[in-house]
Amino acid sequence: MSEDLKRSEATQETAVSRREFGAVSLAAGLAAVTGARGAQAAERPLTETEVTVKTPDGNCDAVFIHPATGTYPGVLIWPDAFGLRPAMRQFARRIAADGYSVLVPNPFYRTAKAPVFDNPASFNFDNPEDRAKLPPLTGPLQAAGAAEKDAVAYVAFLDAQKEVDKTKKIGTQGYCMGGALVVRTAAAVPDRIGAGASFHGGGLVTDNPNSPHLLAPKIKARMYFGIAANDDMRQPDAKDKLKAAFAAANVPAEIEVYGSLHGWCVPDMPLQNGKPIYNMADAERAWGKLVALYKAALA
Repeated sequence: MSEDLKRSEATQETAVSRREFGAVSLAAGLAAVTGARGAQAAERPLTETEVTVKTPDGNCDAVFIHPATGTYPGVLIWPDAFGLRPAMRQFARRIAADGYSVLVPNPFYRTAKAPVFDNPASFNFDNPEDRAKLPPLTGPLQAAGAAEKDAVAYVAFLDAQKEVDKTKKIGTQGYCMGGALVVRTAAAVPDRIGAGASFHGGGLVTDNPNSPHLLAPKIKARMYFGIAANDDMRQPDAKDKLKAAFAAANVPAEIEVYGSLHGWCVPDMPLQNGKPIYNMADAERAWGKLVALYKAALA
């Protein structure tokens, strides 16, 4: 066998093994997210409904998940750049099983209906063609005031549902780009948002005058920020600026740096250098922080 053929076969075997490794990792992650809510779900059946939320900019497709009977605090989940999809629905089911009525919107409704990515695990951030798919989706959401208008509409939707206990505050959680949207939501609807959690949030601290961390004085919610190790390495002063901004505003905020990579909470993240970004142990640790936050602030 020629050396070229040997190298070709070795490359193919490596590619297959990485794909298989990624598939196994994704399956295990989704199973963990699903299995962790098994006991609660058995005791508290859930109702899942496809809904439309009217916003100033159009109709947003979304999913509303809640226990089948009773009223509960509302929760708004802001997805990452891959949008509303099975992984985000699993997050919603899991927190709903703990006793919350949960809305997960398609943040890219101005451009396309969900799901906008069929298989996020196959996305390659090193591929210019893949990266080019993101700006048409994220651009409209990043326009001045767009996220705030959406946040007001989503909170109004939750408050209009009979399954939402309007005597309780609303919680909001976000991943990657959703982290900054959590902060903007807490600032846009301060009298209704009682807790906000950002996991590996992007763009929380910038040099722009509209940087999310500068919104701290408008926020009344209890906040949690879980920062990825590589984000902290890239911007080591961000955590200090976050801490200082919320301390100055007298807003309770816990800020932690995890040892995992950006995206560690989400099971269907693409591989990075042939290895999974998702980290089950740190994802479960982060989930524990979220549950504790909601129990303390939305009671």
